[in-house]
Amino acid sequence: MTEKFVFHPAHERGHVNHGWLNARHSFSFASWQNPQKVHFGALRVLNDDIVAPGMGFGTHPHDNMEIITIPLKGELEHKDSMGNIGRISENEIQMMSAGSGITHSEYNPNADREVNLLQIWIFPLVRNITPRYNQVRLNPEDRKNKFQQVISPDGNPVGMNINQRAFFQLADMQPGTALSYTIQINGNGLYAFLIEGAVTINNQHQLGKRDALGIWDINELHVQATEEAHLLLMELPMVF
Repeated sequence: MTEKFVFHPAHERGHVNHGWLNARHSFSFASWQNPQKVHFGALRVLNDDIVAPGMGFGTHPHDNMEIITIPLKGELEHKDSMGNIGRISENEIQMMSAGSGITHSEYNPNADREVNLLQIWIFPLVRNITPRYNQVRLNPEDRKNKFQQVISPDGNPVGMNINQRAFFQLADMQPGTALSYTIQINGNGLYAFLIEGAVTINNQHQLGKRDALGIWDINELHVQATEEAHLLLMELPMVF
C-alpha cells in the first residue's frame, strides 16, 4: 500500500478579520471559498477562531453535522435550544450532534481577554438523529508523550461519542519523543493538525505550528517531535 497525502501549510489557510472575530479556515467556509479545500473525507470544517472579549456568535441553526469545539486559550460560553448552558475552557472539549436541527449561541463571557478555539465539523454517519450535547474535562497528564483518545464512536474512554466512524487523539510531546498510531477502522484516513511546535511524520513530512497533513491508504502513522509539540490527530472516513 502506497500512502497518499495532502499538505496544508498554515499560511495557506483562509483568513477573515471582522474585528470581533479573527478566524483562519483550513477548509472553505463562509466568504472564503477554495475549490481545492472543501473537505478531507468526512472532515468538513476546521476553524481556528479568536473571539474578542465580550463578543461572540449570536443564535444560529445547525443540522446534520457533528460539531466539536476545543478551546486553546480563554473561555467560551454556550447556550442551545436543548436547554444546555455552560462554559468550556482549556483542557475541556465540547461536542454537539446537531442531528435533526438545533439552534445555539457561543460567546466570550470575559471582558478582559480573548478566547482562541478550534471548531471542527464532521459529516455524520446517520442523519436526522435526535440532537445531543456533551462536554468533558480532560486530564492533560493522559496525553504527555502519548495519544489521549478524546472522541470515538463508542465514547471510550472519556465519554465523548460521535455519530461517525471517527476518532480524535491529542498528544503533548517533548522534543525527541516518538509516537505511533494504528488505524482503527480499515479505509479511514488521518488528518494531523499541529497546534504548536514542530514534528516529522513518517520520516518525511515536516509540520510546524498550525500546519496540517491529510494522509490515507496507510495502516500506521509515526510522529517524531523535533520541538515541544501539541498535536491533534483525527481518524475519519474518506468515503461517507
